[in-house]
Amino acid sequence: MSGVKTLTVSEDEGEQRLDRWFKRRFPHVTQGAVEKMCRTGQVRVDGARAKASDRVVPGQAIRVPPLPDPNAERPRIEGISPADAKMIQDCVLWMDEHMIVLNKPAGLPSQGGSGQGERHVDGLTEALKFGYKERPKLVHRLDKDTSGLLMLARTDRVARNLSEALRHRNTRKIYWAVVAGVPNPKKGSIKYGLMKAPGHGKRGEGEKMVCVHPAKMGDYPDAKRAHTDYFVLWFLGSRLSWMALEPVTGRTHQLRAHMAELGHPIIGDGKYGGSEADNQGDGWGAAVGGDISRKLHLHARMLMVEHPVTKVEMTFTAPLPEHMARTWKALDWREDDVPADPFTVFR
Repeated sequence: MSGVKTLTVSEDEGEQRLDRWFKRRFPHVTQGAVEKMCRTGQVRVDGARAKASDRVVPGQAIRVPPLPDPNAERPRIEGISPADAKMIQDCVLWMDEHMIVLNKPAGLPSQGGSGQGERHVDGLTEALKFGYKERPKLVHRLDKDTSGLLMLARTDRVARNLSEALRHRNTRKIYWAVVAGVPNPKKGSIKYGLMKAPGHGKRGEGEKMVCVHPAKMGDYPDAKRAHTDYFVLWFLGSRLSWMALEPVTGRTHQLRAHMAELGHPIIGDGKYGGSEADNQGDGWGAAVGGDISRKLHLHARMLMVEHPVTKVEMTFTAPLPEHMARTWKALDWREDDVPADPFTVFR
């Protein structure tokens, strides 16, 4: 353990949250440890107690208490390997005393279930307690192979508030995807209903969703209404498109099934026709070669939500996963060249 220090916020560090200042100076210190040191008054700003979410500015003096050795082995969390604990903690994009926002990696299920095994976000939340007695709770899910923004509530009350906000569509989510071909028109809405496919085959036929034309919804009592807005952000000839997708409803596999129904499946989506084995003679699809990964190219990029306690409107953005970042580089697509929220800009 190092001794007590008083450090000054430099001009280069600018104005930022206290916990982010801490993480940049001491990356080995967990978010939970920073919050606990603030709650107990061990961290002070210009001699006064401060919250982890308070903003600090250049010139302010910050009291830093004795910190753990960065080379020390992390304490083992029961039932979770140190590698998995570090992995899920490194996924934290933002947190306060009420909620946590993760950037979920592709390939990690949100919850356990048939064929999912024991390694999933819900099973790793013990490593996300950060000093709290209870584990944080998932309030929504992402498909196993979809990456991006995932919210967890740190208390039951916040879980209820966030779940209600999601049910009443008081949140907005924008996904980025790469799809086969170029949709025409380049912006629009898909309103096909969705229902589970019959059967329970080895390839998970029972988990696949089937689209139902809006005019035929009455013929299928199990079908649920679904609505997706889409926008083509960029395209490569007639082979590939960079899409922004906004699910107005939140049905299972909604974006994947809707894009496939439109005739433009998401690249890497074997279940809905975007795998390399499909459409070999059409000149598009996942078989584009080069650095284009065969993994699913679907990422929960942006989340807009009202804070469940403070009621402040917040916007979160998740960096692309490695396999999609490689695709962007290979196609010379630049994230800053497109509007973050095209559905607002072009309405």
